[in-house]
Amino acid sequence: MQRSVKTLAAACAVVALAVGAGVRTAAAEDTITLGAAVSLTGKYSVNGKNTQDGYNLAAKVINEHGGVKVGGKAYQLKIVYYDDESTSARGAQLVERLISQDHVDFVLGPYGSALTKAIVPITEKYGVPMVEGNGADRGLFTKGYKYLFATLNTSDYYLRAAVSILADEAKREGRDPKSLKIAIAIENDNFSQDVRDGVEEDAKKYGMQVVIDDKLPADLNDMTATLTKVKALKPDALFISGHEKGAVLGIREVAAQRVYVPMLALTHCDSAQITEKFGKDANYAFCGSQWDSRMTYSDRWFGNPQKYAELFNATFHYEPPYQAAESTATVEVFADAIARAGSLDRAKVRDAIAATDMMTFYGPIKFDATGKNIAKSMVMYQVQDQKYVVVAPAKWATGKPIFPAPQWDKR
Repeated sequence: MQRSVKTLAAACAVVALAVGAGVRTAAAEDTITLGAAVSLTGKYSVNGKNTQDGYNLAAKVINEHGGVKVGGKAYQLKIVYYDDESTSARGAQLVERLISQDHVDFVLGPYGSALTKAIVPITEKYGVPMVEGNGADRGLFTKGYKYLFATLNTSDYYLRAAVSILADEAKREGRDPKSLKIAIAIENDNFSQDVRDGVEEDAKKYGMQVVIDDKLPADLNDMTATLTKVKALKPDALFISGHEKGAVLGIREVAAQRVYVPMLALTHCDSAQITEKFGKDANYAFCGSQWDSRMTYSDRWFGNPQKYAELFNATFHYEPPYQAAESTATVEVFADAIARAGSLDRAKVRDAIAATDMMTFYGPIKFDATGKNIAKSMVMYQVQDQKYVVVAPAKWATGKPIFPAPQWDKR
């Protein structure tokens, strides 16, 4: 199978895309090399590009700020990329190459839980720290891995807030949450399964009944079978998870078939660009997100989230989805930890990462013993008038949830 190597944008020319970076030599003494296998082609290519763009912007800005100081010496960051083609086996093979042949210093994560799961045994075998921002499956953090760290919340939290909103809104209407019925339709992958489990756990907490629990077709091109059940059973909420392709499928099919549910909740709405693609048909959808540019976090490299979003848009010509922001944050973690370690020794850097307690434009980052970030919260949007309105957590809410959604003929 031929490997794919992508050329970086001119704006990020300072970040090198290379093959065969080689052992650290005199010519490379002023460079810290990070390696990444990301999905530049295949089913995850949209979010793979978001991931790569997030990495590139971080390296560019950190380098412009003087790079990473180690023992009084400044190092520039360089990133070596390969295309994993959205395939777990290919990702593992390429990370092995990055470490054993290209001799990268450290590893950045791929896009997605399945690919992260395939790669971690390789980084653990070689004792190479990997900081990732896109592998959210909580199963990753139950294996005792020592070199894996994640800047994001685990995937079981993506739609939990929607379940809480459903319960709260029902109570306001004088209904017992135990009377509520929910439907779940997910892609058959680690991430979506974990999203599903989080929804089920919180639904059970409120006494809600799961009346539909479906796997979406592998090609994510049709969900008529699920929607036929929704029409018959009339659940109070439909939860859909299948990365950006699943979000597109959900909005398109629900709107095309005029299927009514009081609440529709999805993952990956912003990277799927549901408002741009579907206009008013996307209204009233609830969307889980890791980050929002209206938060009040700040750091020394990017300032606040608004400034990050402006710079990202100016560089790549699209609004940054959370997949890009959390990827940028992973590079910040490496820069901060290497400087604190005062060394490029992998074991020392690993220990410095484990001791991380920092604020970034993306949010607070502090790892527990399993490598999870335990310091930040998820965000819940609702699309209102074709705009993403933050409805949870309450501290950052910019509006109130609209529930139930109007019937189709009232929109």
